[in-house]
Amino acid sequence: MAEYKTESQKKKFYRTGEWNKLRLEALDRDNHECQQCKREGKVHVDSKKVEGERKTIELNVHHKYEIEHYPQFALVLDNLETVCLNCHNKLHNRVFGEQKKKSWDDEMW
Repeated sequence: MAEYKTESQKKKFYRTGEWNKLRLEALDRDNHECQQCKREGKVHVDSKKVEGERKTIELNVHHKYEIEHYPQFALVLDNLETVCLNCHNKLHNRVFGEQKKKSWDDEMW
């Protein structure tokens, strides 16, 4: 079984035809909509390709069980979920542009 511990191993995996095919399957299954936004009653769909312009990236296909720790689920459709970039960053605790909440609110003396 392949390992996906290093950045180069992960990049190599995400460039494979097998991953790209499965990724497109997940997007189609999820109707090109962010599933997390949908659960929250919001709608976030994929951008449209405009002729002569580069398509903006709105959606990612997220591994519910990360390939680094669960390589056996790397190519399992049921382990994939379409999410927007914002929700994907939240799922990975990557928060940009806002302060991370302090673990306590005591005043500093």
